[in-house]
Amino acid sequence: MTTTPATLAARFRARHREGSVLLLPNAWDAGSALLMESLGAEAIATTSSGVAWAHGYSDGDRLPVAAYAEALREIARVVSCPISADAEGGYGTDPAAVRENLARLIGAGAVGFDLEDGNGAPALLCRKIEAAKAAAAHAGVDVFVNARTDVFLKALAPGRAVEETLARAAQYATAGADGLFVPAAISAAEIDALVKGQALPLNVMARPGLPPLATLARLGVRRLSAGSAIAQAALGTAKRLASQFLAEGSTDALFAGALPYAEGNALFAR
Repeated sequence: MTTTPATLAARFRARHREGSVLLLPNAWDAGSALLMESLGAEAIATTSSGVAWAHGYSDGDRLPVAAYAEALREIARVVSCPISADAEGGYGTDPAAVRENLARLIGAGAVGFDLEDGNGAPALLCRKIEAAKAAAAHAGVDVFVNARTDVFLKALAPGRAVEETLARAAQYATAGADGLFVPAAISAAEIDALVKGQALPLNVMARPGLPPLATLARLGVRRLSAGSAIAQAALGTAKRLASQFLAEGSTDALFAGALPYAEGNALFAR
């Protein structure tokens, strides 16, 4: 690949300011990433849970950073588009350790990060955002830092989720965040308030009941992530087929909807 990380980072950053809503079908390994790019994905985002599960770990900062970095290298080897890594909480609580961890992911090919606050204090995520920016500056890559707040996802502020999210967004923007990611915000009224109440490009995540893409675009959403949904669907299909095979020796069902062997092999032979 001849495109430099700096060029990919610039392309990824610009894409948040122009064009339609950026659709990110989160990948979990090199094969899924290449398939998604072949289907028209403008950028590849990872799903932390999908990558962790593919390596035999549970989600939630459990996957060793070295394994994550290697997964990103494998993805970067086969795709030519920007890669944004779901870096969870940065794999540490000490900002110095987070900076080192994120530097490894940048070195592996990431030009964007999701960094989440989870159940932690907003001030801690602010320090992690600053650490991410420091790692990016040292690497000479203008990494797009997407600040994920779990206020909605974890029901951290019942009855005042929008207000709490906007208060955190202001802190994260001051710390240097480039985008705001609010998984589990699904009502049009709440999304509208989140777009209008702060200046960062808003990222929402696929959930049952989320408004259609046209409505999200009209509301001003800039980025829609699949999250772990595609990885979960793939594992759900594998579970169903393997269960039937083990219970009944059923073979016909294995081929219904399957990617033809020749098509898959040709894709990965490019």
